[in-house]
Amino acid sequence: MLSTSARLLRLVSLLAVRPAWTCGELAERMEVTERTVRRDVARLRELGYAVDSDPGPWGGYRLRPGTRTPPLILDDEEALAVAVGLREAALSGALGGDQAALSALLKLRQVLPKRLGDRLGDMDAAFVQTPRAGEPQVAAGMLLELAAACRRGERARMAYRDWEGRASVRDVDPYRLVHTGRRWYFVARDVGRGEWRTFRADRVERVQPTGRPVEFTEPLPDPALLVSRASATGPYAVLATVRLPVPMEQALRSIPATVGLHRADGPDATVVEVGGSSTEGLARYLFSLATPLRVLAPDSVREALLRRTRELLAANESAGT
Repeated sequence: MLSTSARLLRLVSLLAVRPAWTCGELAERMEVTERTVRRDVARLRELGYAVDSDPGPWGGYRLRPGTRTPPLILDDEEALAVAVGLREAALSGALGGDQAALSALLKLRQVLPKRLGDRLGDMDAAFVQTPRAGEPQVAAGMLLELAAACRRGERARMAYRDWEGRASVRDVDPYRLVHTGRRWYFVARDVGRGEWRTFRADRVERVQPTGRPVEFTEPLPDPALLVSRASATGPYAVLATVRLPVPMEQALRSIPATVGLHRADGPDATVVEVGGSSTEGLARYLFSLATPLRVLAPDSVREALLRRTRELLAANESAGT
């Protein structure tokens, strides 16, 4: 005879596959009495399942959406489908930067039977995601490892390769994962340097827990702001400071927070620090914005921008003669 918990799981599974069941049908399928069915339905309601019932001999039970999320019962194929969907949502950033898909995937993989975990691992190895042009690809397994490190609350040892290809191994206190819409970043406290750092997730080669618990002290940094600052200011060969005669909100539409570091200059102007690989490349980017701006520094970027403007004017003057 099934235990009470097993019966409840079986009852939820039955209610989920049909719009309605009579009490007698459920009793027959579960090989119990109708009284037991009624008692088990009452227990499900206590657990948060919204089970409606119709009175009378031909009345029955049906499952409807509840007011809170109760335990969910999935068969093997359904669990695998949900895991694959969450994986793709996490990699694509379809749900934004709130990490909801990644967190849900981590929870699901922790409770999947080994046979399903192995199948999902095989699919991870077989699936290839086409990244945007010039954008690196992050393995789903690495994202899950980094997410687990953030949830675990203990120091980790990380193998990392920086933008110049230099390899290093460092101890870090994991904190958060941040998705910018283009890339995933791992935010952690670098133990050796004693400062908060951001790391490109696609450059992390290995992360291993050390077993040493970590307790962060207030105030904690804003992980999104850390990533925004790091993305906007380095590492670049050239940094320029420009002033846009527009409020902050409008300036952010012209130069995103992942490209420049903004600060208000009164209510109607914004100063932005933006980086580039070369003086000419940075001038070309500023010119392409097609918005009024003034280069505050350095002189080399201002002169390069003026040259491009004069060339455009000269080309149009010659075309009109």
